[in-house]
Amino acid sequence: MTTIYHNPRCSKSRQTLQLLEENNIQPTIRLYLQDTPNLEEIKTLVTQLEIAPLALMRTKEAIFKELGLSAHSTDEECLQAMHSHPILIERPIVIHNNKAKIGRPPEDVLTLFN
Repeated sequence: MTTIYHNPRCSKSRQTLQLLEENNIQPTIRLYLQDTPNLEEIKTLVTQLEIAPLALMRTKEAIFKELGLSAHSTDEECLQAMHSHPILIERPIVIHNNKAKIGRPPEDVLTLFN
């Protein structure tokens, strides 16, 4: 099973979804801004991506600074912020066979299927 954390307003997210479909991959689409992941799901994403929570965050979003977050924020602060404000989660994320990739650039996600 393949899942994409998708934001239809994001060009990279749309490009990634199109790329998957062009490769005959029909993912489950998770509109994560409406269907907010819980803390455990975000922790699982971080593990699947093999990155620190801060690396999963959109640090240029205004809410990042409004919340007082920085490069020195703790993992728990980052995780909680992404749960409370899912706009902070980098996108798109594709999950396949318990591994994940961020689609920046979109072609990166295809490595999950090799």
